[in-house]
Amino acid sequence: MIAELDDVEYEILNCLYFVEPFEKLLEELNFPSNIIADVLKTLIQKKLVVAMKWDEQTQDYKRSFIYDSDNMHAYSYLATKEGLLAHNSR
Repeated sequence: MIAELDDVEYEILNCLYFVEPFEKLLEELNFPSNIIADVLKTLIQKKLVVAMKWDEQTQDYKRSFIYDSDNMHAYSYLATKEGLLAHNSR
């Protein structure tokens, strides 16, 4: 079953077809940072978004398995396959 999205979730997923840092989301979206952070946390819990960190050694993004939700600025975000399906089904 495909997840139902509210307007804020939809707008955030719209920005996450590629890996984007939290700061870029703040620039692109017309929502307060606390709203973006809270909705991102919800999307991560629903497995519609993953948090990622830049790895200097490999010069690539890695999924962060130890995720600190109190420090949203330290991560970049990407929609999962399920997140893209939910976004496109709306």
